[in-house]
Amino acid sequence: MLASSEFGALRAFAAVAETLSFSRAAEVLGVSPSSLSQSVRGLEERVGTQLLNRTTRSVSLTEAGRMLFEQIRPAIVDLGTALERLRATDGRPVGTVRVHAFRIAAELFLAPLLAQFARDYPEVVLDVTLDDNVVDIVANGFDAAIRLGETVERDMVAIRLGSELRQIAVASPDYLATFGAPTTPRDLPNHRCIRWRWPGHKAPYAWEFNDCGRWFAVAVDGPLIASSREFGIAAAIDGVGIAFAVEEAVAPFIRDGRLVPLLRTWSAPFPGFFLCYPQQRHMSPALRAFVDTVKATR
Repeated sequence: MLASSEFGALRAFAAVAETLSFSRAAEVLGVSPSSLSQSVRGLEERVGTQLLNRTTRSVSLTEAGRMLFEQIRPAIVDLGTALERLRATDGRPVGTVRVHAFRIAAELFLAPLLAQFARDYPEVVLDVTLDDNVVDIVANGFDAAIRLGETVERDMVAIRLGSELRQIAVASPDYLATFGAPTTPRDLPNHRCIRWRWPGHKAPYAWEFNDCGRWFAVAVDGPLIASSREFGIAAAIDGVGIAFAVEEAVAPFIRDGRLVPLLRTWSAPFPGFFLCYPQQRHMSPALRAFVDTVKATR
């Protein structure tokens, strides 16, 4: 990244190179000719070469100055164009909003609003990354995220979406007919379980249950480890083993009889999903439109 003084010096040099006049360039930039001259001399000292030929009557570019001007001029023009476009929007939601969302969260809270959002804000592009990994929103260039409450950073603005969640164990009728059903979570190590590996973790996730307000984890074993919850649920439907998933994700398969819920009395609610985004003084109209839409449909 350029220091502010370096950017200022490049801008000063570009103005002189464009006009070939210190007085005209100073007028364009709203500074004095002497201040402009000092900025350019400071730049020449930092790069160790002369960029301008100066006489009492004229200014011209050296070969090094010409090469530098050719390289920086497109960038300076692009910056000016970007600012003009920003001012031209007059606060309209325009541009791209980058969103990171857990897969099940996207199904529950993003998919239902996409069509209406596209109609209401035709100049906004939603760039959605579906990923169960917990990433640094700011460092990875995202504007917002939808994730479990326990994974939201403390310095984020967080808006609850929906109600609390529960995870439950499920299996197909065929699996239960062959292997029977566990009566307590502690029976699970003796069953064929479909494990899930949280992205970025080496060990599979240990299933969490609640006994009279006390949470405990059970390390399970089985024939399949998957990084996708949906893949694991599909395997459970096919009779591969017992899966452990958010209740909303398996509810349709329970209703149609393809899966049977297990150990429900041991499954307690926990904080669900939140829309989160960095605290910021000036939120872009596009991001504001997205946040307001999600809040209105939660």
